Amino acid sequence: MVNLRQSPLPDTMSANHDPAVSRREFLGLTAASLLMAGSISVAAKPETKNGMPYRTLGHTGEKVSVIGLGGYHLGNQSDPGESIRIIRTGIDEGINFLDNCWDYNGGESEIRMGKALRDGYRQKAFLMTKIDGRNKTAAASQLNESLRRLQTDRIDLLQFHEVIRDSDPDRIFAEGGGMEAAVEARKAGKIRFIGFTGHKSPDIHLKMLATASKHGFKFDAVQMPLNVMDAHFDSFEKKVLPVLTKDGVGVLA
Repeated sequence: MVNLRQSPLPDTMSANHDPAVSRREFLGLTAASLLMAGSISVAAKPETKNGMPYRTLGHTGEKVSVIGLGGYHLGNQSDPGESIRIIRTGIDEGINFLDNCWDYNGGESEIRMGKALRDGYRQKAFLMTKIDGRNKTAAASQLNESLRRLQTDRIDLLQFHEVIRDSDPDRIFAEGGGMEAAVEARKAGKIRFIGFTGHKSPDIHLKMLATASKHGFKFDAVQMPLNVMDAHFDSFEKKVLPVLTKDGVGVLA
């Protein structure tokens, strides 16, 4: 997962790169290749930690690593201890953006991440998870379950997962919809920021943003697929990214 803005990806590694490059140097080069050049000038280098560049996540003002640690596969290791070591090593090496979801591996991904965030690691992480509930009751129940599994009293970014149906925006923003639970949770201090994700249609993303605007709501972050093929068909980059950057919404790719 990458935090970015719109512009071409810089070419930072040639075919003749030094084979003796260290793991940390490689991580820095990889992160640099994912930075969007339009937001960083030569005179204003990004803030870094252990060689990992950080970006400001939209209008939130939060500094997050340009590379995030995805949560799904963390629930697949046969040894849960390996998952914990992966998370803690990532944080130790400068990654602070952690991804997860209420339904990943039946909750096992969140459970393992919660264990990894003990012993002071929670304070070093920007923690994101996602929920599937479209009505208020389901959304609130899933959020509370995520808080329990993650062993925390506050999630930094809660996102509505897989907004891929044309009916999803209206269901989430309806009276008694999931957004009511999210807003109440934010007021109660259970979450800090609210976003949504989807991997199907940029038009549904635009409808979600328009529905939010109609209800006087502004998202803090939006997640979508961005890759070298995206620009050629039904493009998130061409349709959605300009709207987000114009409105200062954090972009996760």
